Amino acid sequence: MRQLENRALSRDQRAELRCQVAKKLEEVGDYEGAGAALGEFWQGVGERPPVERLEQSTAAEVLLRVGTLTGWLGSCKQAEDAQEKAKNLISKSARTFEALSHTKKVLEAQTELAYCYWRQGAYDEARVILTGVLERLTTDGYLKAKAVLRTAIIERSANRYSDALRILTDFAPLFDKINNQTIKGGYHNELGVVFKNLAASEGRDDYLDRAFVEYAAASFHFEQAGHTPYRALVENNLGFLFFKAGKFKAAHEHLERARRLFSALKDKGSVAQVDETRARALLAAGHNEEAERITRLAVRALEKGGRQSLLAEALTTHGTALARLGLYDHAHMTLFRAVEVAYQSGALNDAGIAALAAIEELGEHLTPDELRAVYERADSWLETSQHLPTLHRLRQAANRVLSTGRKREDAPEVDAEKGSALREMMQRYEKKLIRQALQRAGGSVTQAARLLGVTHQALNYMLQNRHRDLLIERTPVVRRKRSIVKKDT
Repeated sequence: MRQLENRALSRDQRAELRCQVAKKLEEVGDYEGAGAALGEFWQGVGERPPVERLEQSTAAEVLLRVGTLTGWLGSCKQAEDAQEKAKNLISKSARTFEALSHTKKVLEAQTELAYCYWRQGAYDEARVILTGVLERLTTDGYLKAKAVLRTAIIERSANRYSDALRILTDFAPLFDKINNQTIKGGYHNELGVVFKNLAASEGRDDYLDRAFVEYAAASFHFEQAGHTPYRALVENNLGFLFFKAGKFKAAHEHLERARRLFSALKDKGSVAQVDETRARALLAAGHNEEAERITRLAVRALEKGGRQSLLAEALTTHGTALARLGLYDHAHMTLFRAVEVAYQSGALNDAGIAALAAIEELGEHLTPDELRAVYERADSWLETSQHLPTLHRLRQAANRVLSTGRKREDAPEVDAEKGSALREMMQRYEKKLIRQALQRAGGSVTQAARLLGVTHQALNYMLQNRHRDLLIERTPVVRRKRSIVKKDT
């Protein structure tokens, strides 16, 4: 910054220097400082900087920095349409760099653009952009590490935990070579999140241990980098991990610490995110009234920003709390709004989770046709989920729909044609669930039955009598050999 006082610097040199300083401050989470470093080029979140008198390459760099900072600060401050404005600025920068054949700068801009899409919950769009970036990056380095890390974040956000772990494992040597402490911390934090989710999905305690180790490593690197927002993020993640382990006191201690750090940074979006996590812990402990109050405030804060996936999560938790307080009309409105918000942003996994919550919390207050329609949407949106607890919830939701269908079929007012249609619908659901379970179990009927929550004999009966075409999905039956040890008589 002292170099800016050099009167010999041209306007373009001064602008480039401001961008360099702003980028360094961004990397350590000092977003307000980054805005100050940009000087006259920072007019506020989403505002186009005055670049008319700059050379094209310098103007593109300024647009990139302002767009990236708009994404970060827009998320922190929950500024309306911030992510859209950030995307517009970054896209303009990328087009200019492309015209100038500055390939590496194009890829840098696209990496930031993908993150804006991720903040909005548009995971497919973000994935496509980053796939293109990684295909064009020919050398290892900071930018490649950032693109890889963000790809893993997107896969994890879409509940593709095995894919995220594979990416992080395959590229571990790249992160070993990187000297940037923020990127190293981000790598370990993301590994911690993935291990935490896989522990819940696969019931593996060793993954929980790995998650704690990775979070400790992440915290160390973020402290070395001086990145306070990310240190707070690790505290939030630790709170969630303790909450999932049923250690509510430790969970609340970490969550309170995260909240204090984010509050000091005036990061309203992250405070709301921590509050949503706190509400989940309170719901698990049966404190429904306090959970409802906290998520109501979190929803109010998140409504002002562009983090639609976070808003959908908060709405889902709020709707759940309302339902458990017996406020079913309000819960119905809130949960179905969560579905709509997630769906409109492209966060289909979040839409599926909200739909599942609607079935679980409002099942008795939905008509059979509504119940079936909600389940069909949830089933479609969660088709690629790798999260076993979610798939288990989906199976229970299907059983609920099937049970409701059977009751309708048995009712005297249901005619033969409707009864036949219901039977066909139930068998289709049943077949789909069995096929998914067999595929996840590698063809093992025993393991598939465990996933479905039925006995081995019951699943065998369904395969032999109702779904014989699925027999090819199972592993061949191995007949037991007779024991060579004779029993005493």
